[in-house]
Amino acid sequence: MTGYAEVIGDPIAQSKSPLIHNFWLNRLGIAADYRRQLVAPEGLAAYIASRRADPAWRGCNVTMPHKTAVIPLIDDLDPLAAAIGAVNIVVPRDGRLFGCNSDVPGFLEPLESRIAAPARAAKPRILVIGTGGAARAVVHALWDAGFAITLVGRTADRATALAAEVAGADATTIATAALSDGDVLADESIAAVVNATSLGMTGQPPLPLSLDRLGPDAVVYDIVYSPLETPLLAAARRRGLRIIDGLEMLVGQAAMGFRLFYGQPPPRADDAALRALLLA
Repeated sequence: MTGYAEVIGDPIAQSKSPLIHNFWLNRLGIAADYRRQLVAPEGLAAYIASRRADPAWRGCNVTMPHKTAVIPLIDDLDPLAAAIGAVNIVVPRDGRLFGCNSDVPGFLEPLESRIAAPARAAKPRILVIGTGGAARAVVHALWDAGFAITLVGRTADRATALAAEVAGADATTIATAALSDGDVLADESIAAVVNATSLGMTGQPPLPLSLDRLGPDAVVYDIVYSPLETPLLAAARRRGLRIIDGLEMLVGQAAMGFRLFYGQPPPRADDAALRALLLA
């Protein structure tokens, strides 16, 4: 019996996850498969029920629009996924289904390779743009890792609400502002700027943020990967700043799922070859 995992969503044809997982499976010689599966919202409960009964099923990645809707359909939930309010990995464990979220490790991995881990005396400050679901995971990741955070939303009220959700009684330690103030905040005190919105994605307007006041060592991180080089990253490249694109986060997210699905870590020494495949 050949085991398989899959990614579910609606739509799903655009997902790069099968390329990533099958690349790793082939490199490691694992006799398993990873697939796409279109699941409409009205079919999610039936999908979960059918996979519970399939001994070959190793689990699934969950993408839009199911990240929240899947939660009542599973048995056990990782505390971080519960705090974020979204699940993007479901795996079977001893007859039960366990849900977790790989957005946090996937987001942090490329950032921590470029910025030293926070120390008590000097916490790098990260400017995060966005207050939606993706931003929620980003802010949780940065908060738990000990970074200082400035959070910018479409309005200051939305930023303040997310800060309260993440930090609770310590919410005032997360600076908040409206997007209209972003240019003022993106100054030499900022170690990294993170775009956690859909602005800059194919079909969306660019993020209205100037990078002119950032210091020369700043990092600009855009979680969007379509297009791979957003207007924000193009502007950062012109300034000679270090950049992180959404593909790096995507591969980091996939690595956590791969370990859960197939029981061993992926061959990350082959990341350059994987990236070339994804860009082909």
